[in-house]
Amino acid sequence: MSIDRDTFENTSEDELDELSVPDQVLGFLAANEDRAFKAREIASQIGVDEGAVSTALSRLKDRDLVEHKATYWAVIDDAERLEGYNGYERATALFNEQFGEEDKEAWREHAPEESHPSVKDKQ
Repeated sequence: MSIDRDTFENTSEDELDELSVPDQVLGFLAANEDRAFKAREIASQIGVDEGAVSTALSRLKDRDLVEHKATYWAVIDDAERLEGYNGYERATALFNEQFGEEDKEAWREHAPEESHPSVKDKQ
């Protein structure tokens, strides 16, 4: 997307350095790592066109950063691989800034006793 010259000259580099759509999608999925979403749900949550989200998801899948089953998408369960993706750190920082850092202990307090059936199948 292009911008006008006035915006170019009067906007800080940080403001112009927005997250790419794949970074936004990956950041959203990582922030919701315990769930899987349809492309339209992701698009609605991050405020991006569904077509752009679908393209981003395909590219992220090609890089083995997301998983796809039927019409649902989820971030992979491989923290080391995610951390190796250069956009992951920026996306995580942005979501932490917007929503605050996750308190994993608070999540564990409310976690169910049994694993989700999809996790049991992988064991």
